[in-house]
Amino acid sequence: MKWQNDIAQNLSWSQEISNYDEKLAVARKVAQNVKNGDVIGAGSGSTSFLALKEISRRIKEEGISCKIVPTSREIEISAGVLGVPVTSLLIDQPDWCYDGADEVDPHGNMIKGRGGAMYREKLIMSSTLSHPNGKIFILVDQSKFVDKLGAKFAVPVEIDQESLHYVETELKGLGASDVKFRLAKSKDGPVVTESKHFILDARFHEIGATLEHDIKQITGVIECGLFWGYQPEILTT
Repeated sequence: MKWQNDIAQNLSWSQEISNYDEKLAVARKVAQNVKNGDVIGAGSGSTSFLALKEISRRIKEEGISCKIVPTSREIEISAGVLGVPVTSLLIDQPDWCYDGADEVDPHGNMIKGRGGAMYREKLIMSSTLSHPNGKIFILVDQSKFVDKLGAKFAVPVEIDQESLHYVETELKGLGASDVKFRLAKSKDGPVVTESKHFILDARFHEIGATLEHDIKQITGVIECGLFWGYQPEILTT
């Protein structure tokens, strides 16, 4: 029996969704790719949330059968409320996946991770790419396109808690002009990811093809929010 409490039956996003009409249009586009039996990596963020709602609608109205691998606890909870079956990478490999982005350059390289789920997002994206026919869809409105990465946002870096000071020092050694310790807005202290890690936001004036690799070579770094060379299909309005 499903839970009958308010939280289990009523669904809302954590804040007002900006550019709602554009994001809904893109969400509807990606939901049309769902086929019976698909295992889908479901990204985080407001556009991905709207896509999950559209997938739920197709399941209920058209009888389509599929499962998602969620990139965050928030998406997992949303799937439960919406009636979308959930699986994991321990059981299934995604046939394809979708996600949003904070910035996208003209070559499809991205900055992601403002929502703090970059490790899970990259793991699911990489698992999808190892599928013989795996495909990545990135859902963005026009505000996410930039001429070069770093134009609007810093690069999020997920780190082991004890490596905080060491990683900050090493990021500055790689050319970061500013490194911020991400603090929570609805609790005292830092943001703690679902894997119990901290996040640093590193501002780089120049972001090249090797920076993602260089950041990940720093001891204590779990993952970073640079997604370079993944060659996704960009869905936009």
